[in-house]
Amino acid sequence: MGFFEKEGLKYFSFDSLELKNLTQAIFCRQGGVSPQPWASLNLGGTLGDSRENVVENRRRIFEVVGRPVPSLFDVWQIHGKNVVCTDMPRALDTPHQKADAILTDRLEITLLMRFADCVPIFLYDPVRKVIGIVHAGWQGTVQKIGQEAVEIMQNKYKSSPNDIHAGIGPSIGPDHYEIGEDVVEKVQTSFGIDTNQIVLESDRKIFMDLWKANQLVLKQAGVKNIEVSHVCTACHPQDWYSHRQELGKTGRFGAVLALKPV
Repeated sequence: MGFFEKEGLKYFSFDSLELKNLTQAIFCRQGGVSPQPWASLNLGGTLGDSRENVVENRRRIFEVVGRPVPSLFDVWQIHGKNVVCTDMPRALDTPHQKADAILTDRLEITLLMRFADCVPIFLYDPVRKVIGIVHAGWQGTVQKIGQEAVEIMQNKYKSSPNDIHAGIGPSIGPDHYEIGEDVVEKVQTSFGIDTNQIVLESDRKIFMDLWKANQLVLKQAGVKNIEVSHVCTACHPQDWYSHRQELGKTGRFGAVLALKPV
C-alpha cells in the first residue's frame, strides 16, 4: 500500500488493487481550495463550505485520476445498509439517492464517496468486472453493510466471494474510537462471540475496532482477499478529515473507484 502525489494532491492506493484494471484513490485533505476548518480538499457539501469550493475540489480530484466529472456516481450517505447498483452516472443536477454502498459493472462510471472517520471499503471482482465502495461507520458495521454489498454482487452480477478483492481504507482506528454501552450492546447483538475481537477496554474506556469488525463481516460473506490500510484518520488529522479528532468541525475526504478499459 502506498501514498502518491500528483498535481499537489496526495492520495492512498491499495497494493492489492494497484496492478488491476482500476482507477482507485482515497484522497488526503491537501491540495484544495477550501478555507479552515475544511482546509483544503473538502468534498462535503453540507458542512458550511461554499458550493464553489466543493465543485473545484471535485474537479481537481477527477483531473488527477483522469476521469471526466460527468462520469460521477455518488449518493447521500445516511449510515444505513442500503446498496445501490447503477449502470449510468448521476446527472449533476439530479438529487442523490440515499445509500451507503454503490456498485457498478460499467466502465463509464466513476464511483465517489465521502468520509471523515468512517470506513471506506473498496470491492473489486476481476472476473465479473464489478466494483463497489462501501461507507461503514459503526451503524453500517453492526448492520453488516459489507456483507450486504457482497451478497448483492453475487445475486446481481454473479460474483463469487472467492474472486472479490477488498480494501479497508483510512478511517478511525481502535485506539481513538471510544464508544458507549449502547453501542456495545448493538455490537454484541450483531457479532455475538466475536465481540471480544471488536470491543476493547483500556483505562476504563471502551473502544471499537472498526477495521477488525469489517474484516470479520467480509470474511463471513466469503471474501478471503482483504487488505487493511491500518491508517488512522484521528492519528493523522494533518492528512485526513477526522470528525472525532476535530470535534465535528471538519470536511470530508473523497474516495474514487472506476474500471479501466482493458
